[in-house]
Amino acid sequence: MDRFLYVAMSGARETLKAQAANNHNLANASTTGFRADLAAFQARAVEGPGYQSRVYATASSPGWDATSGALRETGRDLDVAVRGDGWIAVQDAQGREAYTRAGDLHIGVDGLVTNGAGRVVQGDSGPLVIPPHASLLIGGDGSVSIVPLGQGPETTARVGRIKLVNPPPDTLVRGRDGLFRTDDGTEAPADAGVQIASGTLETSNVNAADAMVNMIELSRRFDLQVKTIRAAEENGAASAQLLRAR
Repeated sequence: MDRFLYVAMSGARETLKAQAANNHNLANASTTGFRADLAAFQARAVEGPGYQSRVYATASSPGWDATSGALRETGRDLDVAVRGDGWIAVQDAQGREAYTRAGDLHIGVDGLVTNGAGRVVQGDSGPLVIPPHASLLIGGDGSVSIVPLGQGPETTARVGRIKLVNPPPDTLVRGRDGLFRTDDGTEAPADAGVQIASGTLETSNVNAADAMVNMIELSRRFDLQVKTIRAAEENGAASAQLLRAR
């Protein structure tokens, strides 16, 4: 059987991988603070006899897009967005520290602060807990101040601070849960230089129009690879028929 069948097969397989990554980005085009996955194709020469122009295609992910999404004002006191570089520290499902840009915060009946995905937000010394209050203010440095129930503005007190970190992007890896962690598993130190905006959320950095165009292009590329596989099959059948005729 002609070797170009295997070349076409590898191209179709890797195109499906790239399509899966692109579809994942498109599905998260409206997810708060989402970072798009990057995908790239590489050509690998086919070893052995045959035309030198024949190459295998391989798809890989060189990482994620560190570009910030747009900031959208919501007017909600518990919505925060990181300005520029930086991350909000949260707990993952195993209770370990991880990082996100999703600042759609909520306060539970027990005062525990979580984001929209249900991740517990970290404070200066563990999970951030906010007592019952009449009003709340989150400062640019992540500090949380409240006016206790039944009290006046003159009793405003600082009750905690959101842990904000800023490790180098090339030291972060994204897990299957969408959270980021340091590549060596250590906890990043708090960075006083990271600033947040209150009443604002960061949108996904996925360009939906580009993702749609890329989806169409990858679909056409897959169709071309399938046509090539069919051509190889037809060539094999024709060759077998000629051999039988002899």
